[in-house]
Amino acid sequence: MKEPIKEREIAIVTGGASGIGLAIAQEFVRNNIYTVIIGRDKDKLQNAKDALGELCETISFDLGNLKQIPDTIKEIATRLGKIDILVNNAGINMKKEFCDVTDEDFMSIIQTNLISVFAISREVVKFMIPKGKGSIINISSMASQYGIPKVIAYTASKTALDGMTRAMAVELSPKGIRVNSIAPGFIATDMSAKALNNDPERKQKVMSRTPMGYLGEPSDIGTAAVFLASDAAKYITGVILPVDGGNSVGF
Repeated sequence: MKEPIKEREIAIVTGGASGIGLAIAQEFVRNNIYTVIIGRDKDKLQNAKDALGELCETISFDLGNLKQIPDTIKEIATRLGKIDILVNNAGINMKKEFCDVTDEDFMSIIQTNLISVFAISREVVKFMIPKGKGSIINISSMASQYGIPKVIAYTASKTALDGMTRAMAVELSPKGIRVNSIAPGFIATDMSAKALNNDPERKQKVMSRTPMGYLGEPSDIGTAAVFLASDAAKYITGVILPVDGGNSVGF
């Protein structure tokens, strides 16, 4: 690296080893942001590290382990000197009929998609406040914008996440910490391709209500995250930004 790590912006991206999270990490690295990827799959983490190079490091950690989050964040902040950006991207989904969703199913998704986001944000903010500056970006979903069947727990978690984004923004922005959210539309990932290709009726519905007429690319979310994290967005906070080709307003 041409300049010391501490002179660069430092970002944490959870769930950054694949899909949208990896695309965000790629765009950060492309913009000379030193990026720490937190994930569970060691093979995917190693592949991400190999692809992103010296401006990236990876940490194998299960965010469901709430009690270890404070020590993990403290270690990162102490070793690297600061944390400038946090992207809460890690999340899980479950497609089930409403009556088949168990209490355990529901709580599992709420813990990963909501409680762990709160916990890691709280710990990161403790290191942002003394510096008077920081950017937190939550990854929401169209499921928080309108009803989607068979994903009740996921919908509940993402809707709550949007509310938490606004509440965090109001409380933290006076301290110099901006908090925003990105709500991706239908993005061309391996997961979405599999789902849509196996369900022609759903794919037709998706495309017919997306005014731009095509699926987004993971990099579209990555560039949106770079923008929201940058000084170009210095007067933007509390926003839920759809990046969806117009899907959320389509008819």
